[in-house]
Amino acid sequence: MHVWRPPSEIRVKALGLPWRGSRLLVAEVYTDDGRLKGVRPLGGSVGFGEPAEAALVREFREELGLTVRVLGAPFVMENLYTHEGSSGHEVLFLFPVALPPSALDRQERVVFHEDCGTPCIARWCDLEELDRAGGPDLYPVGLKARLLAEGRP
Repeated sequence: MHVWRPPSEIRVKALGLPWRGSRLLVAEVYTDDGRLKGVRPLGGSVGFGEPAEAALVREFREELGLTVRVLGAPFVMENLYTHEGSSGHEVLFLFPVALPPSALDRQERVVFHEDCGTPCIARWCDLEELDRAGGPDLYPVGLKARLLAEGRP
C-alpha cells in the first residue's frame, strides 16, 4: 500500500467532471491501512506556466490514455483538508468534460497509474450515493452540494 501525504505548500489542480447520466467518474482515495476513505474527480497538478485547461487534458491523457473535450469554463474551489493527520491546501479548477465517444462505456472500474507508478482505481459513482451513510465521501468537501446547486446530475 502506498502512503501519501499532502505537500506542505499550496497546490493548484485541474480536475475533470465527466458524467454518464447521474454518475461521475472519480478516483478512489484510501487510508494508510487500505480502507476506502472517499472519492475525488480525476486530474492533477497545474505546472508553472501551464494553463489549467491544458493541465487537465494532459492529466487525462497521461492517466487514462484519453483526450477529453472541455465543455465549458471551470468553477473554482479552495480545498483545505486533512489526510491521515497531515494538512493540505489546494486551489481546484473543476472543468466539465466529455470523454471520447465510446470511451469507458463498458467499464465500471478503470485501473490507471499515477506519475510515480502507484496504481489507482477510478469508477463511476452515482452522485446521490456519495456523502451519505454507507457510501464514500466525495472530495473536496462541498463538491456534491456545489454540483447539485448547479443542476447536476
